[in-house]
Amino acid sequence: MTLRVPKAELDPELRDIMIKQLGAVPEPVEVLAHNPKVAAANQEFSARIPGWDAADASLKTFAHMAVAAQVGCSWCLDINYFHAQNQHLDLAKASQVPRWRESEVFTPLERDVMEYAEAMTNTPTTVTDELYASLLDRLGPAAMVELTVFIGFANFATRCNTAHGITSQGYSDACAIPLAPRPEASGVGSTA
Repeated sequence: MTLRVPKAELDPELRDIMIKQLGAVPEPVEVLAHNPKVAAANQEFSARIPGWDAADASLKTFAHMAVAAQVGCSWCLDINYFHAQNQHLDLAKASQVPRWRESEVFTPLERDVMEYAEAMTNTPTTVTDELYASLLDRLGPAAMVELTVFIGFANFATRCNTAHGITSQGYSDACAIPLAPRPEASGVGSTA
């Protein structure tokens, strides 16, 4: 897939900062730059997310990766796996998120979080009262609200990226463990 809208020119200072931080300018930034108001709002919201600390960082990363695998956003899988390495999260687990149902490395809580992320991503959503109550009981209200909004943002990002034709930029190539491919027949992603 190729970008459906060309990359916009960025302010040279912003470009240099991103290259210094990530090694390359993220394509979503270059695409959104066509609409400075949208780009600024997205950047402002995205910049606040790392300050959220009620929910465990690995749970949020696994949730975002589960959404990305379900939606088919290779860019989000790529960058989140790269972030998992830089945040010193368990790369053996992060690498298995695309095939979390088959993998034996995850705890029951991690599995429930990824199931919740996929249930929120299904159209229509398939979140059950039982799953929500179970997570709420284990995480508490503040973390549950944070996790839910985080997964909502993951859906926003993955769906925008795939619609624009944005794909992996190779950020995860720097990781020591390869990212597992998603199984062909996973049984998720209902669009009923």
